[in-house]
Amino acid sequence: MVRLHLNRIWNAMSSFAAHGIEHLSPSSCNTFIASPAMFVLQKCLKRSTSVGAAAHRGTATETGVAHGLLEPSAPITECVEKAVAQFDQLTALNTDPRKEKERDGIPGMVAQALAELRPYGVPTELQGHVSHTVEGLDVPIIGYFDFEWGQHGILVDLKTTHALPSKISINHARQVSLYKAVRGNSSARICYTTPKKVACYELENSEQHLQALETIGRAIQRFLAVSGDPSELAAMVVPDVDSFYFNDPLTRQAAFEVWGL
Repeated sequence: MVRLHLNRIWNAMSSFAAHGIEHLSPSSCNTFIASPAMFVLQKCLKRSTSVGAAAHRGTATETGVAHGLLEPSAPITECVEKAVAQFDQLTALNTDPRKEKERDGIPGMVAQALAELRPYGVPTELQGHVSHTVEGLDVPIIGYFDFEWGQHGILVDLKTTHALPSKISINHARQVSLYKAVRGNSSARICYTTPKKVACYELENSEQHLQALETIGRAIQRFLAVSGDPSELAAMVVPDVDSFYFNDPLTRQAAFEVWGL
C-alpha cells in the first residue's frame, strides 16, 4: 500500500523535480552523452566532484581577457597578472600534476586572445545569462556566454587549448547555438586560444545544433523518468574510469564507492 502511494507521487512529479534538477545546461547535456555515469554521479547522486587544472586555466584566462577588453589601455602584463593570480587561487589545493603546465600557458593565451578580440571594441556584456524553454521538456536549458558586442551583433565564447582546432567542435557548437537562439545575434563565434596561436570561427547550422541540444534534453528527461531512486539509475550505467571525467582523485573515489570500480 505504501509502495502504491509512492508510485502515485512519483508519477505525478516531474522526473527532474524528483531528482532535484531545476535546469539543464549545454555542459550537463554534453556530459550525459559522453559519460552517463558522471551525469548520474553529479546530478542524481549529488556527489562532489572536482575539475582539473585545465578548467581553472580557462576560467583564469577569461578573467585576464575580460580585464583587457574592459580596460583597452591596460598593458598585457597587467591582464596576465590578474589571470595568473586567479589561477593560483583556484588551484591552491589542487593536486593535478599538470598544474604548472597549465599555469605556464596562461600568459600566451591571454595575449593571443586580446590581440584577436580588442579590435572588436569594448564589449557591451560579459557573462550574460540565457534561458531557453523547450517544447516537451520540463526544465529550461540555461547557459552563460562570455562576451557580447551588441553594437556589432557579435557574441563570442572563449576556449583555451594547447592544440588549435581547425573547426568548432560539436560540443561547443551546441553550446553556442543556445546563446545565439536566445540572444538573436547575427554572428555567434568561438575563439580558440593557445599560448602561441588564436582562431575565431563563426557558428554555422545553428538551428540544427540547437535541435540536437533539445533532443539530448528530452533523452535525459526520459532517462530520469525511469526511477526516482538515484541508486536505480546508477545501476543502469557504468563509468569509464580511464576517461578524463574521472581523472581527479576525489571523483575516482566517488566512482569506487558507487560502482566499486
